[in-house]
Amino acid sequence: MNLVLLPGFMLGAELWREVAPALARRHTLFHGDLTGHDTIEGMAEGVLSQAPERFVAIGFSMGGYVAREIARRAPDRVQALVLVATSGRADTPDEAERKVRSVERVASHGYAGLSRASVMRTLHHSRSSDDPLVDRVREMAKRLGGDVFMRQAAHPRSSDLDRLGEIACPTLIVASADDRVRSVEEAEQLRAGIPDAELVVIEGAGHMVPLEAPDQLVRIVESWLDGMI
Repeated sequence: MNLVLLPGFMLGAELWREVAPALARRHTLFHGDLTGHDTIEGMAEGVLSQAPERFVAIGFSMGGYVAREIARRAPDRVQALVLVATSGRADTPDEAERKVRSVERVASHGYAGLSRASVMRTLHHSRSSDDPLVDRVREMAKRLGGDVFMRQAAHPRSSDLDRLGEIACPTLIVASADDRVRSVEEAEQLRAGIPDAELVVIEGAGHMVPLEAPDQLVRIVESWLDGMI
């Protein structure tokens, strides 16, 4: 199968470093580029313009929003969805306001990357002293730079909960029990809204599932894909 991997906010292909080699043993991998657009719809169109004719979209966090939009726009091309640590809700007012302030700060003072505190919040509490992992996430974001930050943070995230029923392909949702960014309850909303979707909840990881639990994620995805064949 062709697998298109879609990263989250201010993340790139490095997100999948531990996941990709295992998946590539049986599948052809493509890394979706979400850096050139400032809306979920634009990101979806950008990915579709570069993706193979038929594929499975695997979206992490923000990439999950993009994956769902892709499935709605090109149902004849998307064989299945895997949605990892994501949700369908809109930004809260506080989240939207923080984005506005962040964009204004970067516009005025330049981009210094993501703060250590914001990255630590995405990790399991047991990794609070895992400096190499925190630095790795921060370095990914720093490499993408201020222009990408401005685009990806430019617009508050909108809800697509009322459009989940439009998704017609098989869908697997992977959530983390200790995710402080996207909760299991939000994953449950996705499962309830997407016809025949399946939900798997993993333990021992925070939000950054591909970095914190890559082997577990690969096993879950491979087992589910095998069941589709």
